[in-house]
Amino acid sequence: MITTTAAADMFDVISPATGRVVGTHPRGSADDIDDAVRRAREVAGWWGSLGFDERARRLDAWRGIIARRAPELAELTHLEMGKPRADAMLEIAMASEHLAWAAKNAARVLGRRPVRSSLLTANQSASVEYLPVGVVGVIGPWNYPIFTPLGSLSFALAAGNTVVYKPSEYTPGVGVWLAQALSEVVPEHPVLQVVTGDGSTGAALCRSGVDKIGFTGSTATGKQVMTACAETLTPVLMECGGKDALIVDADGDLDAAADAAVWGGFSNAGQTCLGVERVYVHEEVFDAFADRVVTRARTIRAGSGGNAQIGPITMPTHIDVIRRHIDDAIGRGGRAVLGGPDAIEGNLVQPTILVDVPEDSVAVTEETFGPTMTVTRVRDMDDAVDRTNASRYGLGLSIFSRRRGEEIATRIRTGAVSVNSYVMYAAVPSLPLGGVGDSGFGRVHGADGLREFTFARAMTRQRFPSILPLTTFRRTPRIDTLVRVLVRLLHGRH
Repeated sequence: MITTTAAADMFDVISPATGRVVGTHPRGSADDIDDAVRRAREVAGWWGSLGFDERARRLDAWRGIIARRAPELAELTHLEMGKPRADAMLEIAMASEHLAWAAKNAARVLGRRPVRSSLLTANQSASVEYLPVGVVGVIGPWNYPIFTPLGSLSFALAAGNTVVYKPSEYTPGVGVWLAQALSEVVPEHPVLQVVTGDGSTGAALCRSGVDKIGFTGSTATGKQVMTACAETLTPVLMECGGKDALIVDADGDLDAAADAAVWGGFSNAGQTCLGVERVYVHEEVFDAFADRVVTRARTIRAGSGGNAQIGPITMPTHIDVIRRHIDDAIGRGGRAVLGGPDAIEGNLVQPTILVDVPEDSVAVTEETFGPTMTVTRVRDMDDAVDRTNASRYGLGLSIFSRRRGEEIATRIRTGAVSVNSYVMYAAVPSLPLGGVGDSGFGRVHGADGLREFTFARAMTRQRFPSILPLTTFRRTPRIDTLVRVLVRLLHGRH
């Protein structure tokens, strides 16, 4: 279901590739948000009462629609944010895998299960289950407008919640498309509603009294979301920015590492929170690796046509951020071995590789979110670990080492690691995804992602009267003595 507002309160979506209007949508007000939340509460009980199996059947049917109409959805994504159609199809493929996992595994992960009692509570049968929080508000990003929000939408729905979704104002049509597709298989009630709009619409959702907010976006915006949610003590799931590193040890596969660095740094025009922005390379293989990266990156061109490998920068204001990071790196002694200031042509940015960049440059410390990366020589892996951990972000990490990859990974504070590959942890449906530090908290995907939109409920049922009635004023001195003896026997020997 799509919330509509007064006709005069509309906004246009401008294609970054053509500069043309590709859609017009309502700018949702606080009243629109409140109405959507009210409707979501009215139908939450119905959706929850369907049970895991019926919800799974509906979500599987939703996935079927997405798969059958994938070219249409990919085209819409291309029009709204400039992503190449083939990359949009890849996004749909990954999102479908996670949607399938959530539908299939919700009952196993969230359903009631027995837990063991202790010796003192042997007369009790104990169980735990995970119940839906109620109404979930989701604030989605524009850079992966299918894959990323579905990590919250599908998991929240599978857990039994209803959802009010505010997509990015740069890709509202994708959010509307997804909700309309679900309404075809859940025609009875609006279990997923979309309210389009800008930042004020998202702020209204934060203050609307929903039972949880799932947010994906920049760290700066995430702090504003948390501030607004604090007014109503609304819990939040924060998927924020990153400054991910790729580490290459002396024994790493240089061809594979260079290929991963180029894709991780430049795909989606670098507009990826899990993108490779920093590369730390052992000094023994630095020159050979740098040659490989530059050779591969030279073949990648940003463009607005249908055959472009990477598209334009979606947010016009972000061009200034990318330019500032490149200029600061070069102004402080760094060198552009590919690209540089001249790589910026309107809203197109060609791949840029910077070396000899000081570690306190903003190109190293701040999220760039563009097709640039710094490549830095390190004396050993201890040096690489220290530099990687110096960031306030901790989202993803890639390590290329034939012998020491997992050992190096254990020393780095980050939410996810791929050893000898890039970002594959995000493709495995059973794995959780999320960060630490300024990259946020909470998890999507996997069992953790399902539990994120629930609360745990513990239950005990007395099977027979206890021979040691403890929680009663009828407790006798003899029982108190037995308790002291039991405590000593059970725990005193440790």
